[in-house]
Amino acid sequence: MRIRIIGAGVMGRGIAQWAATAGHTVELADAHKEAVGDAIAFVTDMLARAAGKHRITSEDAKAAAQRLIPLDDPAAASQDVELVIEAVLEDLDVKAELFQQLERILPARTVLATNTSSLPVTQIGARLSDPSRLVGLHFFNPVPLMKIVEVIPGELTRPDIPPALVKLVQETGHRAVTVADTPGFLINHAGRGLATEAFALLEESVADPLGIDQIARDVLGLRMGPFELMDLTGLDVSAAVIDSIWRGFRYSDRLRASYLTPNRVAAGLYGRKTGRGFYSYAPDAAPSAEEPITGDADRPVQVAGDGPDAHALRRALTQAGANLSASDQAIVLVPTWGTTVAAAVFADGLPTRRTLGIDPLSLDTPRRVLAATPATDPDVVHDARAVLARSGTSASVVRDTAGSVAQRLLSSIVSVAASIAEHSIAAPEDIDAAVTVGLGYPHGPLAWGELIGGRRLL
Repeated sequence: MRIRIIGAGVMGRGIAQWAATAGHTVELADAHKEAVGDAIAFVTDMLARAAGKHRITSEDAKAAAQRLIPLDDPAAASQDVELVIEAVLEDLDVKAELFQQLERILPARTVLATNTSSLPVTQIGARLSDPSRLVGLHFFNPVPLMKIVEVIPGELTRPDIPPALVKLVQETGHRAVTVADTPGFLINHAGRGLATEAFALLEESVADPLGIDQIARDVLGLRMGPFELMDLTGLDVSAAVIDSIWRGFRYSDRLRASYLTPNRVAAGLYGRKTGRGFYSYAPDAAPSAEEPITGDADRPVQVAGDGPDAHALRRALTQAGANLSASDQAIVLVPTWGTTVAAAVFADGLPTRRTLGIDPLSLDTPRRVLAATPATDPDVVHDARAVLARSGTSASVVRDTAGSVAQRLLSSIVSVAASIAEHSIAAPEDIDAAVTVGLGYPHGPLAWGELIGGRRLL
């Protein structure tokens, strides 16, 4: 197939590498002609590196590089191009004007695809004489490694185009998921579950960004915590996506934008690219570190309750050599699902100053998560961290909230994914596959919910 890629930036280069490696002839064009040569040199170098790492053979790398054809004019006439993939500025007018030019000079059989990450495909197509030939084809950066592509038919896209593109994508080794033309499509929409709830936790002072990120990584198994991720992508970008999806779904509570973001964006606290976001990236900045363990690890501890979580916690403490005792000086730990520690203290008549909650999700992870109420004695908090650290795990302390941090993050992730399925934006199996690859979660969100159990998660 002969594919024309318009836009020689980061995404265009990645798509060009993907297509050339798959054996397609690739025309590469850009409004700035010098960018095309730079892009081809970059892709050629990336192919050589892939060969050096034995991901492809040297012969295949050279052959792929030879399939890259520089093009002076993005709107050059051609009878041979079967697919155009646009990867230019994320602006509706810019994209629509480009496609208007292309539909005048390319045959009607040439499929026009936009790599938009947020603009409605239907609204771009509405500017064309023939909107039936336009489709969304959304890749993720870095394209050769992020093996997931969203295929987004507009309201007027010809019905034969999406399955043909799914077939094309999957023949290259990438996974293609068909997604309805809705705000954020699939992966960006699904990602709002984590970010939205992380901001809610920060608004309520349940934990600071470092504490939330540590729990997201160590308890939920995410590659990056939500605030680390926003610092990496840039809060200016993340805030715009959050706001657009919230508006697009008519201000749904589960997608609520945070009041914290406008001031941070106005102050230039974007993250890595400005040197400061939720963390500092200045050359002399000290690395973020949690509070050291200073309590009494030999203090007696009592586990409240008789359920499986309480039994699992007792076993873990016994194995760590903790002093299990029901004395009037003992720390009282109570596992809680979905409720506050304060509610458990009230319901079970537990001592207010000596009781902390513990998140059952954290029991078999590298980080145990305690929750303290306003009445909890600070010395008890310090000692409880020391007792839990006997087993070599880390111990976080957060402010008491229904469900604690990990449960709230996970519930939001699953809730948003379930909403995507309920609204038929994508099929359940595609939701799980796309989110696992696109967001790096250890489980697809719907499968994750089933792993926890529907009743418990609810």
